[in-house]
Amino acid sequence: MWGFLIRRVLGGILILFIICAVTFMLFYVAPGHNVAKLACGKTCTPQSVAQVAHQLGVDKPVWQQFADYLGGIFAGRTIGQNHCPAPCLGYSFRNDQPVLETILGRLPVTLSLTLGAVVLFLIIGVGLGMLAALRRGKAADRFAMGFAVLGGAQQIFVLGPFLLFLFVYSTHLMNVPTYTPFFGNPLKWATGLILPWCCLAIITAAYYARLTRSTMLEMLSEDYIRTVRAKGMGNANVYVKHAFRGAMSPVATLLGLDIAVLLGGAIITETVFDLPGVGQLAATSVQDSDLPVMMAVVLLGAAFVVTANIVVDVVYAFIDPRVRLR
Repeated sequence: MWGFLIRRVLGGILILFIICAVTFMLFYVAPGHNVAKLACGKTCTPQSVAQVAHQLGVDKPVWQQFADYLGGIFAGRTIGQNHCPAPCLGYSFRNDQPVLETILGRLPVTLSLTLGAVVLFLIIGVGLGMLAALRRGKAADRFAMGFAVLGGAQQIFVLGPFLLFLFVYSTHLMNVPTYTPFFGNPLKWATGLILPWCCLAIITAAYYARLTRSTMLEMLSEDYIRTVRAKGMGNANVYVKHAFRGAMSPVATLLGLDIAVLLGGAIITETVFDLPGVGQLAATSVQDSDLPVMMAVVLLGAAFVVTANIVVDVVYAFIDPRVRLR
């Protein structure tokens, strides 16, 4: 087991290194990206641009710039007159603040948005999927699959404004979504994020409903399920102890990746609902050509996805020992 885990971790580190190298080349070395000019501003003289280039170290060879960036992540580095402690992701061109500090300030919003949406779409998606499987061919099945088709066809930039218009601006049943720290006021935290949660849950639950239904039907048709029934076990035990547990393996895989993607960049959701999270920060950094922030957000999203893959692999290794031999 330890050998399997070590292989997965080393593979994840290699993938992150490759992503970091490619992202660095795209943002800092690609033609048309004059990093020093972007950091200096539009009114800088050529002399000022050269001075900023020297302070940022972008006048060095490319390999040395990349080595300095990697070294800053693990040991910190000095940028101009500022010492950036590890893990150093640079300083924002926009406000001259440490990128890591800026991201950490926005991360609670994205975490809150992600975790609340996950709880909702799991309850809705898995619940409807089980209902459809247990009532196959009946009205409940048609209703659940109709919801899945309708929800899966929606897009955040369409559904989000519609929910805002319906519940906020038209009927005034709810307030404009806002973020309140959980420990400051848990009730206000939940009520301020309920619309974004619902928006994400409606769209994502559709996939979980279809997946749960198909896997439940597959499990219920297995030979060992028929054997358990023949021994006189009640339907509740058959559904929960055997079919449901087996059906949750693919759901757990999809869930791990979905959480990573949501954490890595809920750009559209946060932009539509004007929530000051990491996704909105990414959109703002693109508009402002704030390269250090853009690169840090990309690396953060990649780290979430790679970590989620490792966790899912480990969970599968515990469930099915044959996975460890791959």
